[in-house]
Amino acid sequence: MPKQQYNIIVLFYIYIYLPKKWVFRNKVDDNGVIVKNKVRLVVKGYSQEEGIDYEETFALVARLEAIIILIAFAYFKGFLLHQMDVKIAFLNRFLKEEVFVEQTPGFEDPHFSNRVFKLEKALYGLKQASRAWYKRLSCFLLKNRYLKGKIDKTLFVETKGEDVLLVQVYIDDIIFGSTNESLCDEFSGLMKSEFRVNHMGELEFFLGLQIKQTPEGTLIHQQKYLKDLLKKYELSEAKTYDTPMLTEGKLDLDEIGKVVEEKFYRGMIGSLLYLTSSRPDIMFSVCLCARFQAKPKESHLKVVKRIFRYLKGSCDFDLWYPRSTNIDLVAFSNVDHAGCLLDRKSTSGMCHFIGSCLVSWVTKK
Repeated sequence: MPKQQYNIIVLFYIYIYLPKKWVFRNKVDDNGVIVKNKVRLVVKGYSQEEGIDYEETFALVARLEAIIILIAFAYFKGFLLHQMDVKIAFLNRFLKEEVFVEQTPGFEDPHFSNRVFKLEKALYGLKQASRAWYKRLSCFLLKNRYLKGKIDKTLFVETKGEDVLLVQVYIDDIIFGSTNESLCDEFSGLMKSEFRVNHMGELEFFLGLQIKQTPEGTLIHQQKYLKDLLKKYELSEAKTYDTPMLTEGKLDLDEIGKVVEEKFYRGMIGSLLYLTSSRPDIMFSVCLCARFQAKPKESHLKVVKRIFRYLKGSCDFDLWYPRSTNIDLVAFSNVDHAGCLLDRKSTSGMCHFIGSCLVSWVTKK
């Protein structure tokens, strides 16, 4: 445990202290191979009370669209992206609130069983931990003359002459790249001088996305995640389809249909929604099925399983971001006027390209 993490105080009845627990997990690579066994001490933050143990909890994180735009821009500029992981990131920020926690499970002092810890720095599990870490990191980068994005507050930029270094932050995972590799080395050295970091090399696996950078462009897919889903829902050997749903198919409430388990249906929908991060071809179908999560019927579940069967037959599909000299922003949209059978609302769809790179897509009723 890092130094200055705890101050030990005597427990008085006026103090409210939080319980803790150990969390054990296996860290795997993009092929599913276990590369590390991790253990972490976590505070049971659900016991916190607003105004006593914490105040603000909101913390900025990079949107997935921002990550994809960065990938497209990197290949327009012709540089590779690197990935860095900050170890025990949440333990790097001092707390302004008074937070008390129990003694560490398994390491209690039998001679001072009536004592608890007063936290000097944040621990994982605290509601304000991610906010405290973002403030710590952003202040450090701004102090070292990095500029924060005006729209995307998780983007930090450094310029030296005609060279530029871009840094995108997602909690304790950092993506960075530069038109000059020496700037990447300087940034890596700067971070190592202040935090415990692990420079993981070129960007390959991020937020469940498998990324392969080549001289011709970048491939993005979620094949490992998809195979795990097919195995989870026992559809690995299912029949495949060429389309995610019938083109003339319309879903309604199906009042006389047989009810299926809500938890199971919602789990499938949630898994598919995450998969739309790299599969825009299923966005409309998944969002349509997501409208019936309250009382799903067999007819709805049948359509969801068809989406999985379509994905099984197109498992090797991926997003391709080629090198390009064009960085124009182009948008396309369409709408189905009054097409919903439930309330006759319209359904719209939009997608945005930077040059020839698809960077965002959405469908909305």
